[in-house]
Amino acid sequence: MVQVGGQIDTQVVIVGAGPVGLSAALRLEGFGISAVVLEQEQVLPEDLRASTFHPPTLDMLAQYGVADELIAQGLRCDHWQIRNHDTGDKAVFDLSYLVGETDHPFRLQCEQFRLCRILEARLAYARHVQIRMGAQVVRVDQNDTSARVVYEQDGQECTITAKYVIAADGARSTVRGLLGWELEGKTYPETTILAITDFPFEEHLEGLSNVNYCWTEGGTFSLLKLKDFWRCSLYPRGEESIDDALDPASIEAKLQGIVAREEPYKVLEIRPYRVHMRIAPDYRKGRVILAGDAAHINSPSGGMGMNGGVHDAFNLTDKLHQVLSGADEGLLDLYTRQRRPIAEREILAQADKNRSRMQERDGERRKAMMVEMQAMLSDPVQHKAYVMRSSMIDGLRKAASIT
Repeated sequence: MVQVGGQIDTQVVIVGAGPVGLSAALRLEGFGISAVVLEQEQVLPEDLRASTFHPPTLDMLAQYGVADELIAQGLRCDHWQIRNHDTGDKAVFDLSYLVGETDHPFRLQCEQFRLCRILEARLAYARHVQIRMGAQVVRVDQNDTSARVVYEQDGQECTITAKYVIAADGARSTVRGLLGWELEGKTYPETTILAITDFPFEEHLEGLSNVNYCWTEGGTFSLLKLKDFWRCSLYPRGEESIDDALDPASIEAKLQGIVAREEPYKVLEIRPYRVHMRIAPDYRKGRVILAGDAAHINSPSGGMGMNGGVHDAFNLTDKLHQVLSGADEGLLDLYTRQRRPIAEREILAQADKNRSRMQERDGERRKAMMVEMQAMLSDPVQHKAYVMRSSMIDGLRKAASIT
């Protein structure tokens, strides 16, 4: 990294210090590639976003000694289920079928900010990577040999020139907007309301897994366990407005509908969010390359969005390493060819199918779906095939086969 006056020249600029950007930074540090990470926030946020890590993501992080540290802060999930709350019927998906296919045959329930903290701490001692907080990108230009990123920090305008720019700045990506690209796809009509509570549902609902997608009369909810609390995804009922659904009394009524108790629930946090199924038309425009939510956003059902972004980061940094070591720049187009179809067919399509299944309201159709799932799970070959796909192992193998 060379600094001349107020300008820094580096090999790669990474915009965004979330799980995707910091994973890319860790990889580049390992390759000895100079990089500057620009993050608009002053400190890394600790908000409740993704909380599921799939087996291949843990395998990737283990290459850098990060997985064990993350596992120590999370909760192991050896099985997950789709459950009819009213009848008690359930379909349980057993991740032990992944033994021999991965070093981590389980899901890890852990907040994504914990991974960011770990990566930030590792990069604090980096020789080749700098993280600049409070840096808001305002312009990106490029030519045949370099890209130029202009950002504002502490009231001053700064410029970095680099060989390449990784846009890992999330669903509202500034860099993607500067490219003039919009994500193609749709936004689902419903709003999800995330409610956090420390109530021990596992002590009151028999046979509960740490990850549960539940049908109930006329509606649906999900329960995802972390070390210290449960994440409850709730939905407005009937003609209920979003404002009414966010009212503490409405949240209380929905939680009482899951487990009735005399005392009111202690709700630690409430956050509404809309769900999208969108993808960029391409992942690369010259020297600027998209990764993670900047490239694709999907329903959180199945927990594949953040994981897919980390997989993007690993794939892309492999190719940047080769190109910066002398390989033809056209190799970067292989990144789009490998990752975009997988995001479209494996991540977005699976998440859409998961969401559609849980939005089913017809009781007879739910029964038929449950019988079909239970029959599939009773066949070891089909059971393994399903968890191989839902755990994102199949998608990664398909991506690797694309040339």
